[in-house]
Amino acid sequence: MRTNETYTPDRLSGISAFVAAVDAGSFAGAAERLHLTRSAVAKRIGRLEMRLSVRLFHRTTRSQHLTDEGQTFYQRCTKVLAELSEAEDELSAGAQTPMGRLRVTMPVQLGRQCIAPVLLALAKSHAQLRLEMSFSDRRVDLVEEGYDLAVRSGRLDDTPGLKARSLVEQTMLLCASPAYLAEHGAPQTAADLAHHERLMYGRGGNLYSWPALPMAPEAAPRAPRFVLDDLVALVTAAEQGLGIACLPRWVAMQALNAGTLVHLLPQAYTPGTPLHLVWPDTRHPSPKLRAAIDALLHAVPARLGVQPPG
Repeated sequence: MRTNETYTPDRLSGISAFVAAVDAGSFAGAAERLHLTRSAVAKRIGRLEMRLSVRLFHRTTRSQHLTDEGQTFYQRCTKVLAELSEAEDELSAGAQTPMGRLRVTMPVQLGRQCIAPVLLALAKSHAQLRLEMSFSDRRVDLVEEGYDLAVRSGRLDDTPGLKARSLVEQTMLLCASPAYLAEHGAPQTAADLAHHERLMYGRGGNLYSWPALPMAPEAAPRAPRFVLDDLVALVTAAEQGLGIACLPRWVAMQALNAGTLVHLLPQAYTPGTPLHLVWPDTRHPSPKLRAAIDALLHAVPARLGVQPPG
């Protein structure tokens, strides 16, 4: 590995031209972005390829696309340029003011109801902060897909290169409609649940099991008839009398207050589902990331109606 070379402005301009050409899809597009001629962009990239002794693009008269080496180099370069831009932002703002683009991914329903309002309020307070929020129940690769922060529900995998902090533990409630209870009766103990229809949350072929409430060994629960990957639809199914649902408190409260659902077995301890904040591990987290983490830690537990973790 070569460690004794200085990155001169010419070398950095070659990298910038290369990244711009990939992002724009052509040398001409890169030239327009960089306010250069197409010839100047081509020369900078040519010098970069000569210095690396690697061809970065496959070129024809009509198209260009990255070589395998070019794709690998592009991924590394975008990260380096993003860190340089972030460093400039921090220095220009005295490393205090949240600014620049903040990309956050979060579960759909939780994000809409509890996360997005907090981040939007943060952005309203900091005019130089730009937000990009993605609402998806898919567990994204933060580094590969370029996200600054993720809100994740459930158990965390031990993933190198990521840092995490516990946000809150969601309180889970067992709920059913008055009509269902009138027809099937209300369970009096956790063991009784084995005889009832369970409305299950599932995604990608995986069922998210209910909390481990004590059940009699001989009372194995029946296979679920209904599996849904949307919490709002799960509430609707429960309201229509199709079975018993295990729901986060923040999801169930509106229906409970309206009387369309009833809280079952309130005396039984129902272990919660943890929420975490996850972000790429960096030596110096940016002001925008620190501000977002602090805002979510402060505001989200109250929105969920639970106490923050100790």
